[in-house]
Amino acid sequence: MQELTQTQAIDLVGRFEAGQEIPERMRADVRMLGALLGRVLRESGSPGLFDDVERLRTATIQAYTDETPEAFARAAAIADSFTIERADEVARAFTCYFHLVNLTEEHQRVRVLRERDGRPDREDASDSVAAAFMRLAAEVGDDTALARLRALRFHPVFTAHPTEARRRAVSTSIRRLADLLAAHDASLDGGADRRRAERRMLEEIDTLWRTAPLRPEKPSPTDEVRAVMAVFDDTLFTAIPHVYRRVDDALQGPAAGGRAPVVQPFVRVGSWVGGDRDGNPFVTASVTRKAAAIASEHVLLGLERAAVRIGRTLTLDAATTPPSDALLALWRRLKDADEDAAKDIAKRSPDEPHRRIVLLLARKIAATRTRDADLAYRDPEDLLADLRIVQDSLAAARAPRQAYGHLQQLIWQVETFGFHLTELEVRQHSAVHAKVLAELDAAGDDAVRSELAEEVLEVFRAIAFLQDRYGPRAAGRYIVSFTQSAQDLANVHRLARYAVGERGTVPVLEVIPLFETFADLRAAPGILAEIVEHPAFAERLEQTGRRLEVMLGYSDSSKDVGPVAANLALYEAQAEIADWAQREGIELTLFHGRGGALGRGGGPANSAVLAQPPHSVDGRFKLTEQGEVIFARYGDPAIAMRHIDQVAAAVLMASAPSNEERNRDAAERYADVAAAMDEASRARFFELVKADGFAAWFARVTPMEEVGLLALGSRPARRGLSVESLEDLRAIPWVFAWTQARINLAGWFGLGTALERVGDEERLRVAYREWPLLRTLIDNVGMSLAKADARIARHYLDLGDRDDLAALVMDEMTLTRDWVVRITGGAELLDNKPILQRAVKMRSPYVDALSLLQLRALRALRTDEVADPDQQRLLLLSVSGVAAGLQNTG
Repeated sequence: MQELTQTQAIDLVGRFEAGQEIPERMRADVRMLGALLGRVLRESGSPGLFDDVERLRTATIQAYTDETPEAFARAAAIADSFTIERADEVARAFTCYFHLVNLTEEHQRVRVLRERDGRPDREDASDSVAAAFMRLAAEVGDDTALARLRALRFHPVFTAHPTEARRRAVSTSIRRLADLLAAHDASLDGGADRRRAERRMLEEIDTLWRTAPLRPEKPSPTDEVRAVMAVFDDTLFTAIPHVYRRVDDALQGPAAGGRAPVVQPFVRVGSWVGGDRDGNPFVTASVTRKAAAIASEHVLLGLERAAVRIGRTLTLDAATTPPSDALLALWRRLKDADEDAAKDIAKRSPDEPHRRIVLLLARKIAATRTRDADLAYRDPEDLLADLRIVQDSLAAARAPRQAYGHLQQLIWQVETFGFHLTELEVRQHSAVHAKVLAELDAAGDDAVRSELAEEVLEVFRAIAFLQDRYGPRAAGRYIVSFTQSAQDLANVHRLARYAVGERGTVPVLEVIPLFETFADLRAAPGILAEIVEHPAFAERLEQTGRRLEVMLGYSDSSKDVGPVAANLALYEAQAEIADWAQREGIELTLFHGRGGALGRGGGPANSAVLAQPPHSVDGRFKLTEQGEVIFARYGDPAIAMRHIDQVAAAVLMASAPSNEERNRDAAERYADVAAAMDEASRARFFELVKADGFAAWFARVTPMEEVGLLALGSRPARRGLSVESLEDLRAIPWVFAWTQARINLAGWFGLGTALERVGDEERLRVAYREWPLLRTLIDNVGMSLAKADARIARHYLDLGDRDDLAALVMDEMTLTRDWVVRITGGAELLDNKPILQRAVKMRSPYVDALSLLQLRALRALRTDEVADPDQQRLLLLSVSGVAAGLQNTG
């Protein structure tokens, strides 16, 4: 097949783009940014680069639309024809394009959210907290619904798992482009402001093009902490209280803001960044202290600035807004402690008592940040007490709008973030604890301890220090990976006592078991029953009001038995644990260790929440937010508010009688389907992964080894052994490598065989409608398969010498795709999810271009005796680009 003429190419690209049902304003954004990128490639790329990019783009679109082997072969030949230097430039160009497309999609989401919010006649979204409260009240009554709203808790925990392939410099450039795109929207067509915005976007895209896409070295844990802080600074500090305000506005109507809010803070932000040391030797006790210090610096600076801003607006005269006796007493205390500043503020704020107080409170917050002992607050509760004195005084003086307006926002921020910002959690492997205790018991108190033992003990000293400095919420949750028995948890308390000695203060610890593997999930209910009988934990349970947190891992179980059996095992474990907690009178919080990729529990969180077993949520939902998901969900304020509102609404509705009854009935009605699917999917998965030589074959047909070379995160990609031991490979590279090969096996393998075993198509269609667990599973598999590509997958599988394993993978992909389409209805994948289908189709040909460049590099690396660094670089560039194109890759 010959290359198309320029006219034919333009016509083909135009028809492809026109065929995608993209909103017109988003289409205009894509065209504008694409044209600006094209201009940058002409101006800043090497001669002929733009033309070569267009040749490959046209060829991959043609191959995608007509699906003939000849068209695919022509596109591959173009990718193979480039010099290595040109291939590098082309890979970078397509990666830049994906960053711009991702930006336009995000901008369109924000645009839709703001337009919806701006409609005066709109009703609140059906999946908002306010709407959920109304539905819940209709089922359980107003008082019970209000009590559940006030007990609501959504607890995202940010982790540093290495699935964000973008450099921070790239992310920052994209955020600047987002601001410019918003300014472009707000400007007049053809006006000077619009021309200025376009000129600045051209400059920023040129910067993006010239910025090296790959990190020169792995980030340190401290670098990872600072990256997460950017999300707090740009989004969370203001977005979370705005969510509370929206809910209160909806529930109180015109009275909102003029009286005490109904809603109480329901978001808590956790972090493993700088605390998760399981398998990461670079996270030390010193790093943990630094992580907490960085977080505290950010939140205290935010609180200080908010207090100054509010104080300057409270120009309320004492004659119109008389201070309460408590406020006057507070003024005297503050004046005595900070006499010169009080005198200066009083001079600038005559007869404005509330303004004076808040400005002095801002100085106390600043003193807390700088560790000025004479002025610093001891803990956030003291600050809250002072703020409430101001609020009560304003309310008593008949100034409720000032009492419950911006001042309430500040109170919500202190209640949500404290002086610590994120609740830093520590995680360590149970085997490490056992090894250190064995050493300590054998050696005695006076012996010289190993480096490992000293570091483990220092972690507990660090926790005690953080609790003393920033408050008990700053650190205290301690997760034990691979918990096998109650003794694994008791070991943590023993080590804490060892660390501080007889006279030291033992830190207050909530020790959390983590069950990750398939076997551990099966054993979890029995281990928990043993735990609560252990003397140390029985006492601790009573002290905490019989509250218990249990973490369930999604990744390792999926790698153990495949995604279908793992999902069913997770549901069963949650159901059994929840039933046990109900019988024991325990207030259970299940902590979901979910990744961004579908093979690691990813997908829409709100639908997953509503599919949980009865009593497994009960108004509390905690989950990990990892890698690129952090920035996708929390990087923009409007999107972050929408995400938090949606998930919190699902958490509130999960324990509604109607939802619990639906899940319970469906689980019972389709128990035989679940059993058949579990058995068949596991057998099929084992047929693949337990085949002789599978691990080496997997490493050859995917860029698994090379992914480990990417400077994604501080944590090693494997647990120290060769890939010959698949069990020792971490779940993240397992998922990431299959995604890069356009196979996405970790997200779907075994489902087709499982559905085939059930066989009854009509019953499965009914089950898809009635059984939330199956619906969530099939919808996620549909998304995973839509991002896979059978044509490209075959070329990756051809890199191996195992036709039997390659055929097994392709046969299962075809079978699974067929069953998913039949059950969900329509003619192709995602027909029931048109917006998602549109996004996937729009990207796919461009991802194909990067995949062809990656295949070219991978073939060279697999045939050369010595790895060519130029080919290695091309491979890593393409990995970064494919990750940007596919998203939720890890």
